[in-house]
Amino acid sequence: MELPIDHFRLLGIGPAVDTQTVLRTLAQRLDRVPDQGFTTETLQVRARLLQDSADLLSDPSRRAAYESELTAVAEGESSVPALEITSSHEVAGLLLLLEAGQAQDAFELVCRSLQPPQAPALGSTREADLCLLAALACQKAAEDACSRRHFETAARLLQQGLQLLQRMGQVPEWRQRLLQDLDRLTPYLVLDLLSRELTVSDKRSEGLALLEQLVQRRGGLEGDGDPGFDGEEFQAFFKQIRGFLTVQEQVDLFSRWGDAGSAASDFLATTALTASGFAQRKPERIAAARERLTASGRSGIEPLLANLHLLLGDVDTALATFAGGASQELKAWAGKQSGDSLGQLCAYCRDWLSRDVLPGYRDLDADADLEAYFSDRDVVSWVEREDRRRGRNFEPSGADAPLPGSADSWEDASRFSPAESLQAFTGSDHPAAEPEEALDDAPLSWALPDLSGLSPVRLREKLGSIPLPDRSKATVWISAALALLVLIAAGSWALRQRQSSAGSPRVVALPVQPTAPEPAPAKTTPRPTAAAPASTPPATSEPASLSPLSAPNPSSDQWRQLLQGWLSTKTAVLAGGEIPAQLDQIAREAPIARLRQERSSDAASGQHQTLHVQIEDLTVAEQSSSRIALQATLRYSDETVDSSGKVIRRTAPTQLRNAYVFGRDGGRWRLVASRSLN
Repeated sequence: MELPIDHFRLLGIGPAVDTQTVLRTLAQRLDRVPDQGFTTETLQVRARLLQDSADLLSDPSRRAAYESELTAVAEGESSVPALEITSSHEVAGLLLLLEAGQAQDAFELVCRSLQPPQAPALGSTREADLCLLAALACQKAAEDACSRRHFETAARLLQQGLQLLQRMGQVPEWRQRLLQDLDRLTPYLVLDLLSRELTVSDKRSEGLALLEQLVQRRGGLEGDGDPGFDGEEFQAFFKQIRGFLTVQEQVDLFSRWGDAGSAASDFLATTALTASGFAQRKPERIAAARERLTASGRSGIEPLLANLHLLLGDVDTALATFAGGASQELKAWAGKQSGDSLGQLCAYCRDWLSRDVLPGYRDLDADADLEAYFSDRDVVSWVEREDRRRGRNFEPSGADAPLPGSADSWEDASRFSPAESLQAFTGSDHPAAEPEEALDDAPLSWALPDLSGLSPVRLREKLGSIPLPDRSKATVWISAALALLVLIAAGSWALRQRQSSAGSPRVVALPVQPTAPEPAPAKTTPRPTAAAPASTPPATSEPASLSPLSAPNPSSDQWRQLLQGWLSTKTAVLAGGEIPAQLDQIAREAPIARLRQERSSDAASGQHQTLHVQIEDLTVAEQSSSRIALQATLRYSDETVDSSGKVIRRTAPTQLRNAYVFGRDGGRWRLVASRSLN
């Protein structure tokens, strides 16, 4: 065997040392015997090889001849110094190569020696020494690669060493050490692979797979199942890793982890969807973010929901949600930005986008420019398309969600609040729904100016009269607010004109994503002065039993009966019936209030609805002691009938997939919220 080393490096001295230094170094090396467990035979051969090198270098004539040979080798283009050793000296020579700092060379030569036909006899001392040497060389070579930040090389060496030792069935304690080293190396390897260019797709895919393994080993983002990687270290690592991920990679990862039960991941998926939708002008992604955030059932999310409603053009809901759910500190901060409620919300939305949503993605470089967003052709087309769709289909997304500020808001069963999720995993230094600084708690007026009777031309004149405390500091969001309100008023004014000619004096609000839990044709909001017609709707059948469900772990039949009770009651009410007094036994106030509002709107328009809803399939998607989510497949159709009995709108029979969330209140299960899964 040829060892890629010369006598000087084998002994551990430089080429200019004198004879006395050679002899002194030899004595030191012989005294420092490796204690890792090598056999006596290997250690004796090691001492002999050291003595041979010292003898050559302490003899002036032999040393001169050897130095001449080294010089000739150095002048060659591809030649390197090497020492020829016999097979009986192989293990000791490789040990000296490792001691000389050439761990990777030693590891590669050991691997070659353990492969057939050079492999030693099973159970021999040579096999035991070579396996021990392989473990030592592998570990040292991986450490050297890490010191040079070559993490992929280090991981490859450790994996190769583990495979070799597992095949040989030797040194189990060293196999465990190498495995631990590989586990500790994983975060650095992930950073190494994900920091590659986006065009190196195979390396990035490997990095994403390792990241998933790392998170799963912890038990999710909130988990702490990795004793070698504590929570603070992991959070610091995760903040760094996010900057190497594209927005789509974050959407895919966080959505998958959130669907598996991680509350923090679910919240980050909402943020990534919002960033993607805003930067790429894809409102449907923002609608998906709103659905995910609403379905999370977390407390304290109203300001964030208000921003999402605003970005989807649902200004009335956005203002009501912000007014009902924002803290006094946030309201005071917003009041400093503008004297107008819409301007305040735009200021907060822009601040939220720029600080907590848009930063942190490898492939996004977007400004929180609301005016540019609402001026985009795709955004305008989406809003108009949803407006038409809402007019002939179902009620808006989140129709059965808790009302802003309601005592029936979804309970937060997770460890992470929205603010804590952002602070822990995005690097943000402030709560998601709080201002940058605490300001006074001056009372604010959240009423919009009356725009119902204004044309788009008069709208600008009206908005120009709104006092603003500091126009120079609010240029961007004021422009955005103007553009948005013009868009809203234009659509509302045009629809009002068409409806006036048809004898239906109603104000139509800008629509939101139409993904209702129990579909029904969307209705426009009646004027406050409108009165219900004197006509009497047709008789309706009694709804299913409204008996409360109190079993801690209800059966599938019991869940079906409870859901059928809600659907039957809703069908009866929209057909013209009264809301049963005992409906609060199976539903919270928020969905009841939505049902009451929908029926009032129908009555003011002289209409009623005939729904046909049949539960085809019902499965449990998520369950705990206080919360359960059901997925229902429904067969659905409806008709909207005016006071003369004429059908004015019809939805053909179709199949719907809805999610229903029930919460346990005082021993009873009651409907909390629902959304469409179509």
